[in-house]
Amino acid sequence: MGNSWDLLLRRARIATLTEADDALLGAELGAEHGDAAIAVAGGHIKWIGKDSALPAGASAVREIDCEGAWLTPGLIDCHTHVVYGGNRSHEFERRLEGISYEQIARDGGGIRSTVKATRDASVEQLVDQSAPRLARMRAEGLTTVEIKSGYGLDLASERRMLRAAQWLAESQHVSVRTSFLGAHAVPEEYAGQPDAFIDHLIEDVLPVLADEGLIDAVDAFCETIAFTTEQVDRLFVAAGKYGLPVKLHAEQLSDQGGAALVAKHQGLSADHLEYLSQSGVEAMAKAGTVAVLLPGAFYFLRETQRPPIAALRQAGVPMAVATDCNPGSSPLTSPLLAMNLACVCFGLTAAEALAGMTREAARALGLDDRGTLAVGQRADLALWNVDRPAELAYGMGHNPLALRVFQGVVEGPMVDRQHAVEDSGDPVLSPRL
Repeated sequence: MGNSWDLLLRRARIATLTEADDALLGAELGAEHGDAAIAVAGGHIKWIGKDSALPAGASAVREIDCEGAWLTPGLIDCHTHVVYGGNRSHEFERRLEGISYEQIARDGGGIRSTVKATRDASVEQLVDQSAPRLARMRAEGLTTVEIKSGYGLDLASERRMLRAAQWLAESQHVSVRTSFLGAHAVPEEYAGQPDAFIDHLIEDVLPVLADEGLIDAVDAFCETIAFTTEQVDRLFVAAGKYGLPVKLHAEQLSDQGGAALVAKHQGLSADHLEYLSQSGVEAMAKAGTVAVLLPGAFYFLRETQRPPIAALRQAGVPMAVATDCNPGSSPLTSPLLAMNLACVCFGLTAAEALAGMTREAARALGLDDRGTLAVGQRADLALWNVDRPAELAYGMGHNPLALRVFQGVVEGPMVDRQHAVEDSGDPVLSPRL
């Protein structure tokens, strides 16, 4: 009975993304696991090893012949703003015409236009607008995503955003982690009063959303155009009172010491980091804070200052990769393209990019039950029709996903052909049919 499973994936090559695979980074990641098998039951990995070493009499309700395709953990996007109202493509056109972001903002555009559209939208409307974005990510092997609030900037609107994120988890069959980003910008009703707005978040908004169980973490934007380290520090102290971990938009446009601040609070991650200093790197390394790299925003805004990748590597700071999907600076819904941009724009290796969108992304969300392939981990997997894992970061506009497994349930392009296989009476599915 112990060898009867829900799902058995056979004859696969696997990139486990465990620490044991680190020696293979930059080479044939996980290649020694060729001709491997993974067994799943109850939504978790129960057995992993050589196909030839499967226990005698092993069986499964569903068996899939992977025919040498590559298995990886399901992709994890640890920094997104997927839920928002409206569209800012018209601002993109104006910027191409030479109109500055500052002028667009003065004309009522920028984040203010997104705040207005988000405040005007119901939960249902936010779900309807956001679902296609998340569906595109899921179609590229995404199984876990972080979704931030921050385009409501008042209690009612922030609550609707966070509830929409939770609804999306059910409808899209993905795991969603929510981050409260109330300190994203100062709303018009608090213009010129950032300290008063932080007080409002601490006293009136955060307690309600935390009590309603809508928040997994607290985020903020620490920058000259947003909030100071002193203001963010007060918010993070308040988050700690509710047992909520913190993360931070830090050092994107200038060095404000945000990375050191989030490290002081033992924060999960510091994100962007184009202007990260060596002292910030050292603080993150000491605290175990993950560096989340967001090449989509770097590319879309035509930035030239790159994060200090070599310094992060040398200090042993884990580097995650994310899309930063948002309407203003990174309208990116492709995790695979984010991996490519991390390599081309920031100089990551293909293996680092894959680890950044799996293992290190899980760390950036404080999750230790996914992001690698090992016994006991969640059965969140992706099977790829590639010859080498590097192809995942190499292809631009190419999606080689054969199937996605979410908590042991098989989905994806291969499933579209499932009925033809079942009608033939053959219980074995092949990704290369």
